[in-house]
Amino acid sequence: MKFYSSLAVAALALSLAVPALAQNDKPVKVAVIQDSTGPLKPYADQMITGFKLGLEYGTHGTNTVAGRKIEVIYKDSQTKPDVGRSVLAEAYNDDHADLAVGGTFSAVALAMLPVAQENKKILIVEPAVADSITGDKWNRYVFRTGRNSSQDAISNAIAIGKPGTVIATLAQDYAFGRDGVAAFKKALAKTGAKVVYEEYAPPMTTDFTAPYQRIFNALDKEKGHKLIWIVWAGASNPLTPLKSLNPGAHGIGIATGGNILPALVAYKDFPGLEGAEYYYYDSIKNPVNNWLVTEHEKRFKSPPDFFTCGGFAAAMSVIAALEATHGSTDTEKLIAAMEGLKFQTPKGEMIFRKEDHQALQDMFAFKIKVDPNVKWAVPELTKVIKISDMDVPIMNKR
Repeated sequence: MKFYSSLAVAALALSLAVPALAQNDKPVKVAVIQDSTGPLKPYADQMITGFKLGLEYGTHGTNTVAGRKIEVIYKDSQTKPDVGRSVLAEAYNDDHADLAVGGTFSAVALAMLPVAQENKKILIVEPAVADSITGDKWNRYVFRTGRNSSQDAISNAIAIGKPGTVIATLAQDYAFGRDGVAAFKKALAKTGAKVVYEEYAPPMTTDFTAPYQRIFNALDKEKGHKLIWIVWAGASNPLTPLKSLNPGAHGIGIATGGNILPALVAYKDFPGLEGAEYYYYDSIKNPVNNWLVTEHEKRFKSPPDFFTCGGFAAAMSVIAALEATHGSTDTEKLIAAMEGLKFQTPKGEMIFRKEDHQALQDMFAFKIKVDPNVKWAVPELTKVIKISDMDVPIMNKR
């Protein structure tokens, strides 16, 4: 009798083990969706490179987590919200992706959020910035490793905000720009500085003469330390035309956030420019960033850039989540593991905040230095703005 009982127990144990073994035999499918066509292509290319390097670093070159291989499916959302929505649905339903990472343009990312909810699958947003992604448009399937507009704005307010400073803003007229200015104004109020004028221009603007003239007219009426704070992303460049308009003749200085290395070339015209940034390869010393800088320079003959770090961080979050679930891709298990999850990135430790799944992270204040031996302006680190220094608001309706 005991002999048969033992056989029954063994058979039951084997039957329970089969699903787990079957799952471990299957690769984890991750869809990476970026705007690889259009004005944000440089950002998308960097993100994809960073994601590949992050997977390599985080898995010690095995491309395996908790016994499961990682299979990455790359898709182009073409900087079009409807395409982003379509390719994410395709990734979940046709490619059977277990989770997805994207997008680049905030409008594309916003279009993808409901698709994650409809399919009950995880979407890790990287690098789109608009506050509404983890704010009023958020749902519980959405996590974000990219910084949000509030983190950009609060860190910049800390970097440049002082009593007696009056600021006019120039931003792109869509979610990224408007969210950024709104968050900046709120954060700036605590510093004694104030925004006195806001200018919004179409995202593809190339002639900035009229917007800048309106800004000059507004600041000419003010007293104090005058600054233009610029929030811009993409192919067009608002800094180069500003130099020819000679803001210094109006007693006006310039401030802005960090940017990719090609965009930092234009910063050379404004030595002493201050702001805060998400990442600059030479400002951060830790084992993860040291590896990234060394490997990137070895393979591509150039240092890693802004969004390379972001892609790397997204990969590290995927690895940390799968390690926490012991390889399970069950969505509810992933959500439980990822809420409050800490993971290492090139810019230091990030934490997925439980309330809105926004990754809390350090930011970096800088002052521009011009070095004739460097192609771009060097954003010299002046202060690490810690997670604890920033009161990043929770904006969702959870």
